[in-house]
Amino acid sequence: MPIRPIRQFPDPILKKNCQPVVALTLEVSRALNDLVDTLNASPGVGLSLPQIGFLWQGLAVDVSRRKKGGAGHGRIVLLNPRVVSSEGEQVFREGCLSIPDFLADVKRARRVRVEGMDVSGLPVRWDVEDFEAVVFQHEIDHLSGILFLDRVSNAKTDVFRRKKP
Repeated sequence: MPIRPIRQFPDPILKKNCQPVVALTLEVSRALNDLVDTLNASPGVGLSLPQIGFLWQGLAVDVSRRKKGGAGHGRIVLLNPRVVSSEGEQVFREGCLSIPDFLADVKRARRVRVEGMDVSGLPVRWDVEDFEAVVFQHEIDHLSGILFLDRVSNAKTDVFRRKKP
């Protein structure tokens, strides 16, 4: 499947609400395959469908791609994901493939339970914590048009320009 360009802010699609997936059509399946291929070709650990141009509720997360931070649950692809419970609090320095020049300290839940549908259309539930919980919350935000910079408490003290290699 093709690797798609990752939409960059201020692309208006990044601020839109996504529609739930009501049927696993061939078009949705192809979009999910493109999502996984695009994530695999990127330096990131999570990607959502609006970031590659589709306004459906879908995401892919794989924190095992990160050298530090643990393997988590490996690659997870979810449709219509939602956080159904959360515990604790953590501040994490986040980045985003759609806003590649900046990082920011963002407050998130430390543990979350996420429910949704897998690529076969079956209901699934994942209990995730720490870095993996941050990534899920970040990607789920994308489905509502929320960017990580929207969650920053203080732009002067919590946003940082990413260092160029």
